[in-house]
Order: sequence, then structure tokens, then C-alpha cells
Amino acid sequence: MELLQLKYFVTVARFEHMTRAAEELRIAQPALSKTIKTLEKSLGVLLFDRHGRNIQLNQYGRAFLKRVNQALSALEDGERELDDLSGETFGDIKLAVVVGSNLLPGLLSSFRKQHPNISFNLLQHFSKSVTGKDFDLCISSSPLKLQGITNITLLTEEIFLAVPIEHRLAKRASIRLSEVSEEGFINLKHGKALRDRTDSFCKYAGFSPHIIFESDDPATVRGLIKAGQGIAFIPAISWGGSTGSSMVLLHIDEPECTRSIELSWTVERYLPQVARIFRKFTIDYFAKLALESENCQHSISIDTAGVE
Repeated sequence: MELLQLKYFVTVARFEHMTRAAEELRIAQPALSKTIKTLEKSLGVLLFDRHGRNIQLNQYGRAFLKRVNQALSALEDGERELDDLSGETFGDIKLAVVVGSNLLPGLLSSFRKQHPNISFNLLQHFSKSVTGKDFDLCISSSPLKLQGITNITLLTEEIFLAVPIEHRLAKRASIRLSEVSEEGFINLKHGKALRDRTDSFCKYAGFSPHIIFESDDPATVRGLIKAGQGIAFIPAISWGGSTGSSMVLLHIDEPECTRSIELSWTVERYLPQVARIFRKFTIDYFAKLALESENCQHSISIDTAGVE
């Protein structure tokens, strides 16, 4: 049994399609088929059920895949631990980003000013098949529900209601969410964590939001508000802070509208030194953002004191 055979097996198991797996591995399909058959012969069992051109992982394949993934992960951890023992601060960090992509350029550029030899492999399209072995660290808006994952809260941010400057409520400092039950909302699409959370706010306030625009891009949401096309929920920090003079952010008195930004990592695998360095930097960076936001909101509350 060879390491290359195991890596090929994992890819074929992922696709359950020999041609697509061969394309991913950039080898000829007959050569890949031969490698898998050689592996099965050495194990004494078939790992896939074959039905014409279709293949499917069977019970032996599923059991073997679990152990192979553990073995390959252990080997990768060993290589990264050896890199750390060399005493040099360099390497690659696998960073998954589910929320706060607007903050990512500032975070990474600030970090790389101090650590220019550390690079990043970014995962920004989080699918249901993602596991803890696919990243070193993950920034999300709720704790990840993955096996062997732990997390720390980076910050808790207020979620405002944003209205165009001409809106009937624009001169208010705060509102109850029930006051806008008949308004047209600009929202993220279903499946986004923020959308699920803001829908729950509306449900608590006794209504379902009337959606007139759906988008998966925060910049588009902001642009539509500025164009007077509706109102929307805007996270105070992770959506970029300043919104300009063409919209107003209103504090929501009821219900309390906040969300937490979390940093997660797996406790079942070795976390490289570069990832540990970045973890501490990220915690400090978000703490500074939270403090700046708190000071900004305090300033706004003083400026708007006495506003009807």
C-alpha cells in the first residue's frame, strides 16, 4: 500500500466518479482505475460498487475512507509540526471566512505587515461538505456545528435598521421594530446566517418582512438603501462602519438586535505556529474594532441627544 494510492482513493471517494476524479488529479483515467484496483487487491476487498460506468463507495470503502482521512491528516500535522520545530515563522494558513469579508482586507494586510512570510489559503464559499480538516481557523457569525471544533467570541455587534435619508423615520434616533412591519425590506438571500437571524427578529416583533429585493452582496444592499428602494438590517462593524450621508442607522429598542462574530478551530488536529500567531492577532484586531465602534456609537448618542 502506497501513500499515492491512498490520496487517489480519497479523491475517487469524494467524486464517486472515475473520470472527474482523474481530471481533478490531472492523470489519465485508465491509470487511476488501475491504481484503485491495485489498492483493492492489496486490501482483499472491493472499496466501490460498480454499475457500468457508475461507482459508489460501499461499506468497506466508507470504513476505510474514515481511517485513511485520519492517517493523511496525521501525516499533514506531522509535516507542519516539523516546520514549526525549525524555528522559522513562515508557512500557509487555511482560513475559512463565513462572515465579515468586508473586514478581511484590513485584517490580512495589517497582519502581513508584521509577518510578510506568512501566506493564506482562503475558503469563502462554505459548503455543507466542509469539515474541520479543511481549515485552520474560521471566522463565522455563530459557533460552527462541526465535530471537534472549539471557538471564541471575537466581538458582539449591534444590528441597526438602515433607512434612506428621506425616510419618514430618518430623524429618529431609535425605533421599535414593530413600527416598520409594513415597510419594504432589502434582505440577504435565504441560507445566509444574517438573514436567518434578522427574520427571527421580525418574527419576535410580530411580523414577516415584506421583501422587495434579495441579494447576497452587502454592497448591493447598501446601494439600494441609498437609492431609496427600501430599508434593511445593517451590522454595525462587519458591514463596514460608515454608511455615508444618504442613509441613517437607527438603533432598535425592541427586540435587542445583535450578533456575535466567532473564531473557530479544531482541537483534534495540530494547529501550526503560524495559525496560532494569526489567532492571537485576530483576537486583538477585533477587540480594537469593538472598542472603536463603542466609542463611535457613544459619540453618535451624544450628537443625537434630544432628537425627537
